[in-house]
Amino acid sequence: MASKLKVNYICQNCGYVSPRWIGKCPSCEQWNTMIETITESKKTKSGKETSARSVQASIKPLHHIKHEYDGNRTASGIGELDRVLGGGIVQGAVMLIGGDPGIGKSTLMLQISGNLKDKKLLYVSGEESPAQIKMRADRLGLTLENFLVLPETNLDTVIAAIEAESPDFVVIDSIQTVFIPELDSSPGTITQLRESASLLIRTAKSTNIPIFLVGHITKDGSIAGPKTIEHMVDVVLQFEGERTHFYRVLRGIKNRFGSTNEIGIFEMTEKGLKEVPNPSEVFLSQRNYGASGCVISSAIEGTRPILIEVQALVCTSSYGVPQRTAMGFDYKRLSILIAVIEKKLGVYLNKHDIFLNIAGGVRIDETSVDLAASMSIYSSYRDIPADSETVVIGEVGLAGEIRTIGNIEKRINEAEKLGFKRIILPKNNIKNLNTKKYKIQIVGVDRIKEAAEAIIS
Repeated sequence: MASKLKVNYICQNCGYVSPRWIGKCPSCEQWNTMIETITESKKTKSGKETSARSVQASIKPLHHIKHEYDGNRTASGIGELDRVLGGGIVQGAVMLIGGDPGIGKSTLMLQISGNLKDKKLLYVSGEESPAQIKMRADRLGLTLENFLVLPETNLDTVIAAIEAESPDFVVIDSIQTVFIPELDSSPGTITQLRESASLLIRTAKSTNIPIFLVGHITKDGSIAGPKTIEHMVDVVLQFEGERTHFYRVLRGIKNRFGSTNEIGIFEMTEKGLKEVPNPSEVFLSQRNYGASGCVISSAIEGTRPILIEVQALVCTSSYGVPQRTAMGFDYKRLSILIAVIEKKLGVYLNKHDIFLNIAGGVRIDETSVDLAASMSIYSSYRDIPADSETVVIGEVGLAGEIRTIGNIEKRINEAEKLGFKRIILPKNNIKNLNTKKYKIQIVGVDRIKEAAEAIIS
């Protein structure tokens, strides 16, 4: 077997490989991210080293393979986390969790161990000392009897500890700090991340032990080394929210064992992360009554309806080019809605700054909030308050039509449960709906102009 050293330049943001140094990565278009990396290419003798008998033994018909994941889950004791994971922690799964520094990743890992007192957890810390972890556990009021702490970054030592202790769960905090000594590259580089994650995945699958990987994020909010880690692990979770705010959103980006549409809502308290079972009450707790530019809408996150407040501010622009700013809402979608409003409602916004915000720090991507966003802009432009007791849902088409949306009964039940008097929705959704069983008034609209007359008095 012969080996040959080869020098490549690898982007530390996306993993793009180049034979020479370049200032700007062609893949992710980031500057100064190409780092010199020495790789070892091995040449093996050609030949039929694998017998046909061993290959045939590995092949199995699909109908002979047992479906074992749903019955092999462990509840974490945190309902919001189990919801995002698809029902619990799958044995042998590798889960990557990322987020801003101080947002609560390590706190969540400690709370899982506090709930699973009969399980043994191995916590591999590459950043904090055992004394710091102990201080956090005392602050959270956790009694951790089967909690093992290993302050180590050498991955060979970590794998040996996993095999020796045989824990029920393993936490690597963080994946950017561990390294394989045989590799010449530094910890945190693309090569170390890829090989370290691959070794941990093989360990998890062979021992059937679930492993949590805590990951740093880049300046644009994505997990560092995303293309080399995210496609390898089974589950990718991301904490969203500002450190100065109380509420955190745990979102599933990838899940091989469940849906990626679910979110978990947490509140950061002195005793750690507290579950928020009813997010609608949280997002509407400080809503404005009788203020122009504020409209209540309903969005579906996974299987759960959430009522949100859509806020808009329209004011005369002081510059030559008006500003268009969206927070928690798709910017391109906002531009389309502004064009529809100008065309179908007869208002001209080309000399006005428009700011749109989804209150509470949550991000909504589905189109059912289109009508509420349009009405909040129209309400702020005319400076006329929208009805505070009305929920507005519907997708807005380019011709100004209000298009049908899904999960309509869940949205109506959520609005009725929180005491709203009226809900405005697409008229086509009423055709197959039994309106008599609801106490809330249901109003169907076909066009955006019809909705404006019903909402903006």
